[in-house]
Amino acid sequence: MKALVKTSEAIGFEYRDVDVPKIGPKDVLVKIMGTTICGSDIHVYHSSPNIMKMCQLPIVVGHETCGDVVEVGECVTSLKKGDLVSPEPHIFCGECYYCQNNAALNCLNMGLLGHTIGGAFASYMAVPAHVCWKHPAGTSYELGAIHEPVGVGVHSVMSGPINGKSVAVFGCGPIGMFAIGASRVFGATKMFGIEVAPKRVEMARKLFPDATIINPKEQDPVKTIKDATDGLGVDVSIELSGHPEATRMCFDVLKREGRVSLVGVPPGPMEFNFHANIILKEATVRGVFGREIWQTWWQLRAMLDTGRFDPLPIITHRFPLAEFEQAFKMAESGEAGKVLLIP
Repeated sequence: MKALVKTSEAIGFEYRDVDVPKIGPKDVLVKIMGTTICGSDIHVYHSSPNIMKMCQLPIVVGHETCGDVVEVGECVTSLKKGDLVSPEPHIFCGECYYCQNNAALNCLNMGLLGHTIGGAFASYMAVPAHVCWKHPAGTSYELGAIHEPVGVGVHSVMSGPINGKSVAVFGCGPIGMFAIGASRVFGATKMFGIEVAPKRVEMARKLFPDATIINPKEQDPVKTIKDATDGLGVDVSIELSGHPEATRMCFDVLKREGRVSLVGVPPGPMEFNFHANIILKEATVRGVFGREIWQTWWQLRAMLDTGRFDPLPIITHRFPLAEFEQAFKMAESGEAGKVLLIP
């Protein structure tokens, strides 16, 4: 089968033939129907040092995916051929301290799909059955493919109280827009989005007319948000861009005793005033890495069941897997939402 493979620390991927993976007794073989490009995939493409430390080369990349089960291991009872599934990319062991304490996201023996375990930019992938989320009948392949990144947005929103709260989302890329949608469904009263890319500003304003979308090149986000909140700031600030200035700003707009969820990956160490921004404000700060297993997935299903937010329009571009170079350029351009690769 054809697959995208990271073979060395050189920039880029190889599009080449690899064997269809073999499954063990507790695994399933999934025929991939579509996989979207994650920001971490872009970091792997460019061999960013921090992300390369997490990779075991050579590796088939990709993890935001969906497909049909075509083969099941002899010990698998939870899935059958024909089931539509998306994998939780954090391959947890189920046996360590954290797994036994309802915190599988922090598994001590974690594998990472597309980083240490063969991934989904391919025709088939083999994954343990216990990390597969089975979709309800009628779920589209595209909706299944974005469950993983939508889940990141949901987790960033639901990592603390949200009902009746005001929310600022820094970075209106795909996950930022997923977070705004989740904020709306789960009860936020005022929503702000901060984004500099004109196409994404336009897209966010179209999708969320009930939110205030701010372009920092045109408006001062801190002043705009403070003016709209009686000078207090927001209850919840979610940082998704990884930009140091945006990270500092998300604390500037935070109300005293508010909550910050940090999701975006900064380029390196940064200066930060802990005393003014956290200690004096008595702020709560949450790091967000992926999704809570399986709570976030159930919250995501509940969100979709309301019919109040359809994330599918955030997929804006689709490419055959062979055209991955064009797809990655589009994903990096700031002109796109989610970009889908189809085997």
